[in-house]
Amino acid sequence: MITDKIILWNTDYGKIESNLKAVMKKKNVSIYQLCRLTGLKFEVIKKYYDNTITRYDSDVVAKFCFVLECDSSDIISYVPKVKA
Repeated sequence: MITDKIILWNTDYGKIESNLKAVMKKKNVSIYQLCRLTGLKFEVIKKYYDNTITRYDSDVVAKFCFVLECDSSDIISYVPKVKA
């Protein structure tokens, strides 16, 4: 039940991942093209592309979705903790 879930300090509750690389490959769009189309810096796109981003910006994700004609759920996804 949802009310039984409590986030405690140092608890592994899963992670958010960027799937931008896969979407760009599917749409045949390069990082350089995405830079030109979105007006974003190469470094910003590269962090999403390499899945090394630590803080997701909703405006950046919206630009990706607009240019790549996809949903935000295509760009970012939640990966739950794997139970041992």
